[in-house]
Amino acid sequence: MRSQDRTRRLIVRQGWIAAMIGAAIIATGAMAQTVPELSGPQGDRMQTLPADPLPKWIVDDLRKMRAYPEQPPVIPHSIDGYQLSVNTNRCLSCHKREFSQDAGAPMISITHYMTREGQMLADVSPRRYFCTACHVPQADTKPLVSNTFKDMSEMGVTQAGSE
Repeated sequence: MRSQDRTRRLIVRQGWIAAMIGAAIIATGAMAQTVPELSGPQGDRMQTLPADPLPKWIVDDLRKMRAYPEQPPVIPHSIDGYQLSVNTNRCLSCHKREFSQDAGAPMISITHYMTREGQMLADVSPRRYFCTACHVPQADTKPLVSNTFKDMSEMGVTQAGSE
């Protein structure tokens, strides 16, 4: 009697395992059908295609309007050939507090001289040292997606006290 119970339990357990494997196979097949084709057009997948041309950087040295509060400003000049490593940061040669007046460049924000806890430092904080983590040069390219962003001033919002 006990051996029959063991055999039944083994058959039921194997049935559950087979059902789980079957469900996994079906789910994988269904997911594969819903994922869009990301490898480009069909055809010879080993074909070498020419690369898109590099975008032209906007290098007019004019400060751009920020799209939202706290947005890091874009870099309005070319940074081709700038060295940005652990030992060297060419951006700081013009934008650091002590050099900005002679260079005619805007000084980096005082927040770049603070620790996470708000403690002021004598030099640029290590967490703010790699400028291109937040700041990017502006390229003259077509947007990848459409943008319907409107600034608050374009939405008819009036300034406080102007009523």
